[in-house]
Amino acid sequence: TKFALRLPTLGAIIALSSTTNGFITPSSPSSNIRGETALSMNKKKTKPRKSGGGGGGFAKKATAINIKTKKKATNPDFTYAGSIHPFPQSPTRIIAPESVLSIPDYAIDGVPKKRGSAYEIEIKTPEEIEKMRKSGRCAREVLDIAGRMVKSGVTTDEIDAAVHAACVERGAYPSPLNYRNFPKSCCTSVNEVICHGIPDERPLEDGDIINIDITVYLDGYHGDCSEMFCVGGKDAIDEKGRKLLQTTYDCWIKSMELVKPGVNYNVIGKTIEDYVKAEGFSTVRSFCGHGIGSVFHTAPNIYHYTVNQDLQEMQAGHVYTIEPMICEGFADPYMWQDDWTATTADGGRSAQFEHTLLVTKDGVEALTGKIETSPLQFWEEESAIREGIWLGTSEDARARANELRNR
Repeated sequence: TKFALRLPTLGAIIALSSTTNGFITPSSPSSNIRGETALSMNKKKTKPRKSGGGGGGFAKKATAINIKTKKKATNPDFTYAGSIHPFPQSPTRIIAPESVLSIPDYAIDGVPKKRGSAYEIEIKTPEEIEKMRKSGRCAREVLDIAGRMVKSGVTTDEIDAAVHAACVERGAYPSPLNYRNFPKSCCTSVNEVICHGIPDERPLEDGDIINIDITVYLDGYHGDCSEMFCVGGKDAIDEKGRKLLQTTYDCWIKSMELVKPGVNYNVIGKTIEDYVKAEGFSTVRSFCGHGIGSVFHTAPNIYHYTVNQDLQEMQAGHVYTIEPMICEGFADPYMWQDDWTATTADGGRSAQFEHTLLVTKDGVEALTGKIETSPLQFWEEESAIREGIWLGTSEDARARANELRNR
């Protein structure tokens, strides 16, 4: 998710051209970024709200399924970049503590307390990896449930309600909920929305493209993934939209195919940027992937553009997300007044895919990879990089992918 650490959040010196919603934007790809901790879903610091009563996503006594939260005052003359505008939101849903295996430390007041290293990349133990396999599988199941709901007339709030229920049913806490006061259980980003779209009462329309970003917190560990969906199916999307989706998917797969021990992290961004530029698209620089585990966002930062310096090298046991955001036109984000929703500045569409990845001794494995019941999308069938479902490059991952293809 792009709820990425210092983004969030969600080394040397970094030159900053802007700070938006807690996300840090390097002034140029050659800026020295080693040690910086700007992940992908960061929210600027706000005064913590008092727990108890109303205002969080968690309650010690769940006497009602919804609570009301205060809305930030908005400027009625605010100009939106494209056709997507905010619609009314339902009250924030809450979770009874006994309904999930564990809750993250920000569930009550919205403030993350546990922080990972700014630079040192954690090597997960076998026990941690096993827990992350379970959280990854859970995230995948929930994402598939959400994706099956995508059709004309369905609201993103209805999708959020289903996500919330599916998480709780599996004993998982929906990680976005009350993370730095985010009001919903998932992110739904439609058309020109790059990331962090807040589910609301706008009905989906044929021809919309939507990214659904799911993160779950299961038994102390996060699993994070996102995928694109087409409202009305492939035939409802124009040719340029189909090309955007295919290019985004292929650059993502191409970058993940290179993941293995000993590879420098800078190959990811260069691979992505080179691929999409050749197809006439641009890659967002203001948000990045991130390490993940018991902490939502931690080292390493995963840049989806060329970084002209050596970064750290991958090692077996590293777990992180790759989640490129690719745009038709300008890739500069334009922030809405909710301090979360980031759209393209020119109203052009944006697309994104994301996996939680485990570096193995012989390659990489998608901990949030598709399962037996997952649908096959047209960009998987028509991929120029690797046709069919992608689960990783390790021997085990390739074998499982072949089993799914032959099912």
